[in-house]
Amino acid sequence: MTAPARALTPLLVNTYDQGGGAAIAARRLHRGLRAIGVASRLLVQSRRGDEPGVIGPTGPLGRAAAWLRPRLDSLPARLHPRRRGDAFSPAWLPDRLGRDVAALAPDLVHLHWVTHGFARIESLARLGRPLVWTLHDAWPFTGGCHLPLDCVRYRDACGACPALGSRAEHDLSRRVWERKRVAWRGLPLTVVTPSRWVAERVRQSGLLGGARCEVIPNGLDLEPRFGLPPDRLALVCGGAGIARDANKGLPLLAAALRALPAERRARIEVLVFGTTRGDRLPDAGLPLRDLGFIHDEVTLAALYSAADLFVAPSRFETLGYTVMEAMACGTPCVAFDVGGVSDVVEHQRTGWLAPVADAEHLAAGLAWVMEDDGRRRALGARGRAKVEAEFELLCVARRHAELYAQVLAQAAA
Repeated sequence: MTAPARALTPLLVNTYDQGGGAAIAARRLHRGLRAIGVASRLLVQSRRGDEPGVIGPTGPLGRAAAWLRPRLDSLPARLHPRRRGDAFSPAWLPDRLGRDVAALAPDLVHLHWVTHGFARIESLARLGRPLVWTLHDAWPFTGGCHLPLDCVRYRDACGACPALGSRAEHDLSRRVWERKRVAWRGLPLTVVTPSRWVAERVRQSGLLGGARCEVIPNGLDLEPRFGLPPDRLALVCGGAGIARDANKGLPLLAAALRALPAERRARIEVLVFGTTRGDRLPDAGLPLRDLGFIHDEVTLAALYSAADLFVAPSRFETLGYTVMEAMACGTPCVAFDVGGVSDVVEHQRTGWLAPVADAEHLAAGLAWVMEDDGRRRALGARGRAKVEAEFELLCVARRHAELYAQVLAQAAA
């Protein structure tokens, strides 16, 4: 696969440059595009790192606005006292995204995760550029929630939103859904999903069902730091907000660990990353070692490589970055059969897939992987090979560059 001959100047747009899977995916794609000669830039609302080509506020006023805007944008949802703790983004704040895009003059805008006050719904139709949008959660096709779980009301018009704890048909979710429908009608949009599972939800949605949809996974940098010697010690689980986000499923992992026989629990050391100060870990019947939030990839890769297995007990994932990272280190994964995780983990070939929220089945998977050293090594080797073949960063960057060229050619026709 070769990069297109035409010089491309895409502008990637994501609320953050660090923290969370979307920021990691956008930053890595930006890095990969530049590595193959594409003049990529990444526009963010909150800039914390020093990656070349990342554009965002650096002064105290800009940083203060980046802190304040997510809080202001969430105010309409906070008026619903029975709402779930999940994120809900009305995207109502006026923004300067259009001015920034006009000033930077890219040939194409590639949206990623753009909520938390970064982009107003109506602004996206006024950018004046062909749009590519990678979906890191469900927000682009719902009435405001990011994780619809079992709800399928987004297929029609939302309303009576379970995320808001609302019983009214014409509630905030219906109003947000209608704003999207009106603003995005006829939008020159190509949707990219990291997994087939998300693509199917997009095709079923009332908002984006008619858009072109391509499946391109998030990419991984497979430099040697993701292949450290497997001096494995323990079971690892983690991700941003692991102890606070109910979707991450840490209590389900704790239940699975409690379901293991006492003699097996006695031989396990569990390491949890992604926590922040003040987080409390659930009772798992054995100590959980809290590693806090790990910011650098070298330390994280070393942790994955030191593990006997990685566990991903999430209830919802568009693809599962932590799963891919662990597999890139040759570490087998035990996870729930949900979302895009099913595109990455092959049951009893690269790991174990349990029915969603079934702690006993998850425990069976932990036992199955851990009971046989040879099996564990084979699972890890096949997982690493799968990631190399399907998710390597430069390959993913080239697929995006080719998509950009196709979108621009269609726009010029």
